[in-house]
Amino acid sequence: MNGQNYRCGWVALMGPPNAGKSTLLNGLMGQKVTIVTPKPQTTRNQIVGILTDDDAQAIFMDTPGLSQVRGRLSKTMIQAVWQSLGQADVIMPVLDAHLYIRHPEYLDRDLAPVAEALASDERPMVVVANKVDLFADKSRMLPLLTRLNEMWPRAEIFPVSALNKDGLPELAKLIKKQLPKGIAQFPEDQISTAPVRFMAAEIVREKLFLHLRQEVPYGIAVEVENWDEDPEREQTIIHAVIYVARPMHKGMVIGRGGSVLKQVGMEARQDIRELIGGKVHLELWVKVRENWTEDTAFLRELGMGAESL
Repeated sequence: MNGQNYRCGWVALMGPPNAGKSTLLNGLMGQKVTIVTPKPQTTRNQIVGILTDDDAQAIFMDTPGLSQVRGRLSKTMIQAVWQSLGQADVIMPVLDAHLYIRHPEYLDRDLAPVAEALASDERPMVVVANKVDLFADKSRMLPLLTRLNEMWPRAEIFPVSALNKDGLPELAKLIKKQLPKGIAQFPEDQISTAPVRFMAAEIVREKLFLHLRQEVPYGIAVEVENWDEDPEREQTIIHAVIYVARPMHKGMVIGRGGSVLKQVGMEARQDIRELIGGKVHLELWVKVRENWTEDTAFLRELGMGAESL
């Protein structure tokens, strides 16, 4: 890991919401380091995944989706993207190829400003065209690939299916070649910089996204208040609070007779058990914290980079 030809560097994943960045990161890592849902703007924090082998260590930053800024929470999320770019050795824009093949008029709207902002940047860049599994006729990609080459003339353009893992081994090899030479920055068995408490809270939030509709999940935050080990029962006891921005959302999160909260707890408990490799006792509470998305101090408590506001 410290040989003369060893490579190590930071890779920033960026792009529009719902492009599949989190699925791509999990696929490259070969395990789950960030939550994935069908809804856009699931990722709020800068998630770091560390992929290490005998030749290189790639340190991936999975950032929130770039979108129009609305409110302090969205502003904080966008700042996290540009902060990641500042420390990156390789920049990796990720886009939904299926979307832009069906609606080519959206491409310039969504990506031209980003391409323009990075036009003078001399760092290596790999543009990932994701979700190519969604259309059978691959010749339909040609106009998109042509336009991407025009927008990023120095970049490597790489089509993949993160969901099916098609092209991911080849993409990983390409990324490693782009990294600068240097010694590994993290131990070879470390896969993320995120604390396990944070990852447990994210798992709960993922399950809420999957079970709640419309705007409700976007007004939810999850915080692990207590984490205790019970050696007698050989289990971890976790107490987590689900904060909702509106009183009416509390009942939706709990569900009729507690049905939603119970299902979320069951699914989250299973994933957390796999995460820590042991038995888990998970207790969830729901509290109303109105306008928390505009509360700078609370965003900072959640580790959302609000200190940069």
